[in-house]
Amino acid sequence: MAAEQPKVELDRDLASITEARQLARRAKQAQAILAECSQEQIDAFTDALAAAAAAHAEPVARLAVEETGYGVVADKIQKNLFSAQRVYQFIKPMRTVGIVNRIESTKVIEIAEPFGVVAAVVPSTNPTSTAIYKILISIKARCAIVLSPHPAAVKCITRTAEVMADAGHKAGLPDGAISWMTTVTLEGTQELMKHRDIAVILATGGMGLVRAAYSAGKPAYGVGPGNAPAYVERTADLKKAVHDVVTGKTFDNGVLCSAENAVVVDEAIAEDVRRAFIADGGHFLSPDEIEKVGKALVTPQRLPNPALVGKAATFIASKAGITVPAETRVLLAPLAGVGRDYPLSIEKLCPVLAFYVVKDWREGCERCKQILRYGGMGHTMSIHSRDDRIILEFGLKKPAFRICVNTPTTHGSIGLTTGLEPAMTLGCGGYGGNITSDNISPRHLLNIKRLAYEVRPAVRRGEQPRAEVDWRSGGPEPGRGATEAPMSASQLSDLPRPPDRPVDRGISAEALSKRIDEFLAVRGFSSGSPRKAAITAAAMPAAPSKPVDFVCEEDVREAIKTGRRIVIDDRTILTPAARDLGESKGVFSFADWRA
Repeated sequence: MAAEQPKVELDRDLASITEARQLARRAKQAQAILAECSQEQIDAFTDALAAAAAAHAEPVARLAVEETGYGVVADKIQKNLFSAQRVYQFIKPMRTVGIVNRIESTKVIEIAEPFGVVAAVVPSTNPTSTAIYKILISIKARCAIVLSPHPAAVKCITRTAEVMADAGHKAGLPDGAISWMTTVTLEGTQELMKHRDIAVILATGGMGLVRAAYSAGKPAYGVGPGNAPAYVERTADLKKAVHDVVTGKTFDNGVLCSAENAVVVDEAIAEDVRRAFIADGGHFLSPDEIEKVGKALVTPQRLPNPALVGKAATFIASKAGITVPAETRVLLAPLAGVGRDYPLSIEKLCPVLAFYVVKDWREGCERCKQILRYGGMGHTMSIHSRDDRIILEFGLKKPAFRICVNTPTTHGSIGLTTGLEPAMTLGCGGYGGNITSDNISPRHLLNIKRLAYEVRPAVRRGEQPRAEVDWRSGGPEPGRGATEAPMSASQLSDLPRPPDRPVDRGISAEALSKRIDEFLAVRGFSSGSPRKAAITAAAMPAAPSKPVDFVCEEDVREAIKTGRRIVIDDRTILTPAARDLGESKGVFSFADWRA
């Protein structure tokens, strides 16, 4: 039996790859038809899709919890309705066909073109709501879509897609415009993303998946993990702030990547905040309990234990071997730091929060940065405060692209309780290695073609410039059939000439060098010394050949201290802080073709 297992796995991989190719080709055929549909037809399709998804919000939510074991049925229903109703209402008035904008001031006409077939990877944590959302925004943008479900959520995602595809078919949607893989393997998903008929990838999931999406050779919107801190400043409405944090962290048992993962509290209000959490179902863990929960919840790879993801706080406590009150809704772990030595400082995807006390908002600002750097760069955070000056400081300085003010991060980030564009895929921008920091919408699945009329005449070398035609003031409009009478030589000579301007020949090399030396001296550097990073890299001995699996900031600091290099490859998991520090110091050696 053991000898047959590799053959079974190989057969399954081949079946998945074959299915991916067939679905991609079929979607390409549907794409050709979809691209020629009118705005009225597209709107009719999305109307039908949204209505069908809303009508089946409850049964597919129940199926999702039964299949994955993650989350709460009532909350998954709410998320399904958010996608089927709130997202739908937001995209409904959008023009995605033909002329979508006229810019009269510059005489530019913008025309929408669909990106093409979408490969949509759907996670197990938010399976049905994400499937509804991705199908709606794709069809609205006239893009056929092929779903690749997480292997742990194939049934519920398939059922969701079936319901919507059937409704779309009845409304006239081309066959193959909505399709989904039923035999799902990593190899099949990779084949789908790399297939020549796929135009763009919408990937929601872990860092490995996002990395695979970006390496597929296609435009990709990849969204990885979050590690959202919630800062409670001393002027906050404490009762509301605590209620918001508990509400966000317990919503669907914390499986959204934008859910709160840590609370940072000013020292002056720390005891009041503690009492408020206890009154709202919070249980503060002792040092011994923190160790037990950390061992149960965090794997050696510094990832949440799948067996505890999306589970209730009481269930997690039981599995960790600790006793908590029956009414406990969230576990809080007071920690002294962030990083590898503090396992519960990672993204946890369940109702467990790290808890930090800081002196003031400046120290709170730095602590929030540390938390975001440990797996949440560019994603989401929140601040609870009544001081607009401090709120703005956080907005200006934090490496997160969604900073929710006086609201749960879970609800605020997706646009449920804020004015942000409603979405189930949240870009993390350059901080998080993503192409955009936006909440993804149909606009991200459109290419814009532009008609640009002449608004100023071109001048050939040696010619006198013609007078510009101001079409906005009633003169002839270039590009609309109007003609201009040529100007005579006397008329050209009468035109006002611009005053002569001194030629800016730039700064001399000597003056520039002097300015640089003065600047470096102010910063405490000698302009003649070589770059520190270059010295560090040159001094490091040759690295061993075997790449490591995981690197955190502490590993990089130890390598710098001992004068060694760290070997990594495409499979190595790097925390954002480790990546930034290691690259700046020249610590990494690559074990693949980049070496």
